[in-house]
Amino acid sequence: MLTLHRARLLFTGSETVEDGAVLVDGAVVAAIGPFAELAGGPARVREWPGLLVPGLLNRHGAWLLETAYHPDPREGAGDRPLLPAGELTDEQRGGSARRGLQRLLAHGATALAGPLHRACVRTAVTRSGLRHLPGPDTGPGPLDPLADGGLDTALHRPLTVGAPADFAVFAAGTAAEPAGGGAPCLATVLDGRLLYRRR
Repeated sequence: MLTLHRARLLFTGSETVEDGAVLVDGAVVAAIGPFAELAGGPARVREWPGLLVPGLLNRHGAWLLETAYHPDPREGAGDRPLLPAGELTDEQRGGSARRGLQRLLAHGATALAGPLHRACVRTAVTRSGLRHLPGPDTGPGPLDPLADGGLDTALHRPLTVGAPADFAVFAAGTAAEPAGGGAPCLATVLDGRLLYRRR
């Protein structure tokens, strides 16, 4: 199925396109460019009122999923990662990891880094579809990959034709300042699938 994602501003990782679009064919990027050049075909069109960027890498993924605890909303403890009061069972750790993965998607993350030692966490990551990259454990850090230094350091890989359709859309952004400033993530797409959409 073809889907054309149109955004007020598109940043591929190397260039910026006003009123840009990404044509997705299944799980891969089929074309990138101005919306006017890509429109008119059989693709379903999704219109986004913000900035479309390549998917983001959270370099603290291992700590966020293996050490921190992501409370269930029914616990009334908020939605920020906490240090657990005691040792968690595998079932509790797996539930925490699944909630943490949803919160990473809600910040535009399509990849995470760091060693994953717990089987229940590895299973949750595999099922989520987020890309897991090997790398050192960078320790505690935020859910928001942009909080670590902005878009330049948070990009997982640029958007290119033929590559996996991994990207995020943020509510704000201009050509002068493509992302950051706490703009909310509107959507996260991984392998062409809309895995998160802000309500």
